[in-house]
Amino acid sequence: ILTGPWQMGKADQGVVALWAARHVYEKPLAYIGHGGTGKQVRDMLHVNDLTRLVLHQIAHLEELNGQTFNVGGGRAISASLLELTQHCARITGNTIPIAAEPRDRPADIPLYLTDNARVTAATGWRPETTVETILEEICQWVRDHQETLAPILG
Repeated sequence: ILTGPWQMGKADQGVVALWAARHVYEKPLAYIGHGGTGKQVRDMLHVNDLTRLVLHQIAHLEELNGQTFNVGGGRAISASLLELTQHCARITGNTIPIAAEPRDRPADIPLYLTDNARVTAATGWRPETTVETILEEICQWVRDHQETLAPILG
């Protein structure tokens, strides 16, 4: 999941920003699918980490031209919704109500972790921004713009 400050998190995109914003604004969320336990896992990629890779690719265009890569946070920068909840509660100091909707939706998958082996081998690039840092940055951004963002994220 590509994420970071300035992402307008919605349920169908930007779930990490949505999760953080709902904690800042103390609004409810729901664990949807997979028994409603929040155990589905996604990796996260901070926009700054992606930018570093794109700049590297531009600087090495001739050697990388035509190659395709999977790019994401990988196992090291991943979390379940339950873990996101725990991180957000710790960062914001807010505990919010989270409903459980156990029924799966079409295309819901329990686990997605990107294999960055090929892009790392070709470029030396690895994502560096941790889950905790990603969430701290998003929460701080929401707090810094709380009034402006309330109609969008609140």
